[in-house]
Amino acid sequence: MNPPRRTLPALALATGLLVVLSIVAYTARDRLYRAVAGLDRMPPEAMRDAIDLTARQGLLVLVAITGLVSIVAWRRGRDSFVLLACLGAGTISAYLTSELVKLVVREERPCRTLDPVTVLACPAPGDWSWPSNHSTIAAALATACILVVRRSWYVVAPIAALIALSRVGAGVHYVHDVTAGLAVGIVVTCAVGLLGNTVVRPLLAPRPHPVRGPRAAATPTEVLETPPPTPTCGPLPERKGPHAAKRLPTGSLG
Repeated sequence: MNPPRRTLPALALATGLLVVLSIVAYTARDRLYRAVAGLDRMPPEAMRDAIDLTARQGLLVLVAITGLVSIVAWRRGRDSFVLLACLGAGTISAYLTSELVKLVVREERPCRTLDPVTVLACPAPGDWSWPSNHSTIAAALATACILVVRRSWYVVAPIAALIALSRVGAGVHYVHDVTAGLAVGIVVTCAVGLLGNTVVRPLLAPRPHPVRGPRAAATPTEVLETPPPTPTCGPLPERKGPHAAKRLPTGSLG
């Protein structure tokens, strides 16, 4: 199974927009963080609970939706399920890529540098900020669902965006952290998943069995090269039975 033609251009457009947003957000990262997270006061209790729940458990919702998509893929056939499995490998690769980039960039979290009042407790030192792992995984799961069931984007895309925004609202990430994480999730999942699907699908395709039919007619060359049968010398075998020809006695015709 190949993804619908309109899906990949839409994902490429979304990735481009996220990259632009990341660049713009980085230039005003402290100001945007203060606007979204709020440093001077805690949000109302209902909003705080919603942010906390989304930031902590939002990925579980996407995991559950991915499970439903896997059932749909299984019912559609082998090709759909193989594509989803390869995209699952892409999701893992996206997370590992995010962790590797964190170790290279080593950006400190805003809750540690700005010392705000946050909904979630600030992670321990050495748990770097850019890019956001939660946003990366959310975008990777959403991308996998969209590439298998295109109409699922109505549900999974808003959920992934809410998870990313909640990480900023909870005070543990800058805006450019989550936009970059979303872009990483889309790009790596598409690259690894689609490449893996291209390689694995032919290997799992059923091989046709040779058809056994009547023996093919010999070609003219084979006819010419086939030696004629060797004649045998000697008396013909004598027929036996009631219809056998009777021998005439010797000298009966003379």
